[in-house]
Amino acid sequence: MGKVAAVVLAAGKGTRMKSEKAKVLFPLAGRPMLQHIVDILIEIGVDDIYTVVGYEAGTVQASIAGPITWVEQREQLGTGHALAQAAAYLGDFPGVVLVLAGDMPLITEATLKELLTRHAQEGNAATVLSARVPDPTGYGRVVRSADGRLKAIVEEKDADDRQRQVDEINSAIYCFDWGRVGALMSRLGRDNAQGEYYLTEIISLLAGDKDKLGIHVAADHREVMGINDRVQLAQAEKILRRRICHKLMREGVSVLDPDSTWIDADVRIARDTTILPNTQIKGQTTIGGNSVIGPSVTIQASALGEGVCVQYAVLEGATVEDGVSVGPFAYLRPGAVVGRQAKIGDFVEIKNSRIGPGTKVPHLAYVGDAEVGANSNIGCGVITANYDGASKQKTTIGDGVFIGSNANLVAPVRVGDNAYVAAGSTVTEDVPPRALAIARTRQTNKADWRKKD
Repeated sequence: MGKVAAVVLAAGKGTRMKSEKAKVLFPLAGRPMLQHIVDILIEIGVDDIYTVVGYEAGTVQASIAGPITWVEQREQLGTGHALAQAAAYLGDFPGVVLVLAGDMPLITEATLKELLTRHAQEGNAATVLSARVPDPTGYGRVVRSADGRLKAIVEEKDADDRQRQVDEINSAIYCFDWGRVGALMSRLGRDNAQGEYYLTEIISLLAGDKDKLGIHVAADHREVMGINDRVQLAQAEKILRRRICHKLMREGVSVLDPDSTWIDADVRIARDTTILPNTQIKGQTTIGGNSVIGPSVTIQASALGEGVCVQYAVLEGATVEDGVSVGPFAYLRPGAVVGRQAKIGDFVEIKNSRIGPGTKVPHLAYVGDAEVGANSNIGCGVITANYDGASKQKTTIGDGVFIGSNANLVAPVRVGDNAYVAAGSTVTEDVPPRALAIARTRQTNKADWRKKD
């Protein structure tokens, strides 16, 4: 196939999004839509990626990762003008240039490979990716000659009534033989309804010069769906998330209800794990095999081991090792690390703390800024009072410790290995190993304290 470069057109604001944010930065499945396109280009082995930016150019550049050469389009004068800005960087590039719009994140690796293959096999000067759609309103129409070959692309505002009836639309994705097309850039004009330099005029110029043109029809028209407003953004999100669920299921993950399961593109889940309904898994999250996640769980940027069970819980920036049980109604905040075979039960909050292997925090507890050893038990209603009004202080609890119900551990404080803290105690001093700490007032009963009725 030879060398392949790509030019991604991403300079527009996207006024129909009704936002000050650049359209190509709106997220889909946890990534900006432009990032999805860049990632696919990397996957198919494109040699050079040029991305044309304009509105909020600096923010766009800072938000997108990859081996990108950034091209600035200071004045947006149409898609042809955008490609012309990249032409200065391409020079006499000796290969194929793939041109894409930055707001089409549903395009797949397979379709782009098919387009490139057809272009090479047919020896075309240009090959257009088209699609047949139920409603072509708003799209440029593909005009074919009597023998079915590509004749022209007509923008809707320039189309006549007959052309508007055509259901085959231009996807705005092209393969160009750059040695032929690069020389045409200076011939683009603005004699059209929009007064802009159309990229589609290249097709007309090539046709007039009797160059060979080709068409590749996308198997699924949804791949070429452009995102122009928040309604289309939500539609694309649904399509992309279903793809992610289906991919995981084919890899050995059970997703019981894909319609209510949201999994970001960067999530990695091992086989034989089950994802129950109403679950959201976001960011750079990894989940080991043979785990059960859900129902009604939200996980953000966390690492979970094998054989983990999480239900009705929220995890953010947490690490959960093998065999841990979390929930229901638990909250693991950033910095929470839960060791193997530990239990974090109902209405428990863990923040910036390490819970040792086999330790149980069964219910109604808050553990913040603490180090808890192995095989300890944190009773119901226990809190680590970690904030003194000015700064956070640390609580250290050793191995084999039993903290009785409704105890307050006022940091900084240390409870030694195999120590006990009596229920209802407020501990302000260190507890030696194997000691019993009792820090509560003596009970006094006042006889006949309540007056008789």
